Amino acid sequence: MERREIAAVLAYIGRLDPRTIRTDPGEARDQLAQWHELLHDVPFATAHGWDVREAIRAHVLDSPYPVLPVDVARRWRTYRRDRLDRHTDPTPVADPDNPAAWRAELLADRQAVATGTAAPATHRQLTAGGPTLDVEARLRAIGSCIPPAARADLARYRPARAAREAAIAQGRPDALSVPCTWCHAREGEQCRSRRVGPDGSTRGNAYRAVPHPTRIDLAVAELTRQGAA
Repeated sequence: MERREIAAVLAYIGRLDPRTIRTDPGEARDQLAQWHELLHDVPFATAHGWDVREAIRAHVLDSPYPVLPVDVARRWRTYRRDRLDRHTDPTPVADPDNPAAWRAELLADRQAVATGTAAPATHRQLTAGGPTLDVEARLRAIGSCIPPAARADLARYRPARAAREAAIAQGRPDALSVPCTWCHAREGEQCRSRRVGPDGSTRGNAYRAVPHPTRIDLAVAELTRQGAA
């Protein structure tokens, strides 16, 4: 802000909080110099949400203490940080083989966003919501976000998952829906092949592609119980 804008700000503060008014010419001159020194790089208002009068009014409403130039400067810094946090750098139009021009364009874009002369490019918000209507329609038609052909190709790399999906598709019980009493695998976890040595220590702990028979029996019993209920 220029000195005349600082003078207008001080006059506005005096209307809201008469404690800040300086009647002595020397004190008023010192007050103007102090505010200008701390707020010369703070704009009076921008086209994207910043107005120094709003910051002053918020301080007067929230704090019992007279507003100081550092209070305004801190609110301006908070405003700048919030805008930069919501900004995603767009791809510069400069030649990427010219690092100086590429960097200069990025810095100029960020400076414009930080000073409130340009709006943040919030590309991240495009993926913050749920799927679009056409994506939802395709998911309902396919039944899964993984197409059947891709799921078939993945089956050889994750046999336990493939066996589980095949059992559910055929109406058989899902063995992983219950814990295993043999290897103590929790619900949703694969069974493990535990080999016990002569000294009682565990010698093997590899995942099994097929659940233990006792776990399958428990899943059948649970499915039967749910059907009877």
